[in-house]
Amino acid sequence: MNIIITRPLIDSEDLMGKLFSLGHKIIHVPTLKISKAELDPIDPEKYYAFIFTSANAIRSLKLIKPDRNKLCFCVGAITEKIVRQQGYSNTISAGGTINALKNIIVNSGDLDKKKVLAYICGDNITSDLDLELQKEGFQIEKIINYTSEKIKELNADTNNLINDHPPDIIFVYSKRSAESFNELMKKYSLKGLMTDSKVMCISEKVLNVFKQNGWKRLEIFEAGEELTKLKK
Repeated sequence: MNIIITRPLIDSEDLMGKLFSLGHKIIHVPTLKISKAELDPIDPEKYYAFIFTSANAIRSLKLIKPDRNKLCFCVGAITEKIVRQQGYSNTISAGGTINALKNIIVNSGDLDKKKVLAYICGDNITSDLDLELQKEGFQIEKIINYTSEKIKELNADTNNLINDHPPDIIFVYSKRSAESFNELMKKYSLKGLMTDSKVMCISEKVLNVFKQNGWKRLEIFEAGEELTKLKK
């Protein structure tokens, strides 16, 4: 099959390699440029735990002094993997959704609501997790440590690949990425080639972006399920 992956290369290289080894043709269409925010290093001693909803948040983390024993709540397995690669061992994964992450934090018997939790995220988020947790009585400080900018140009090689090999499957991992992808396809008049393409959406909000733009074949998946979904 012809498969489009929209995640940045650093997040998708492993998956792309596995798909390629299985005989699929991979077209990489990154939709967002990720940049570290300019802010002072964080003092981990101020916080009882860290909350990460993306791998970019942990990659962009700057600390005054590392505390590898810090409790880390992670939205899913991929984010948890990156956190562990950074040396943290006290991690909890929510299975891939913000709502599941919220429920794990709310139902954790180990958390003292008087202690501050650091919610570390980007400048564009699809859910106000900090506000939801504050409603539950938690002390949350939101720290924006990276920014995302929509990629507005498609290089000639990628354009030609899509024209020559229209995708059977498209994997999209965020609402902002979905918006960027639709804008790129419209700008380069490529959407007409994708009437039979199935768009795999990481969440309902991603699916709604494509639905509003007239896409018909839509399905929700969880990060890490890509190979399983293709086998089905």
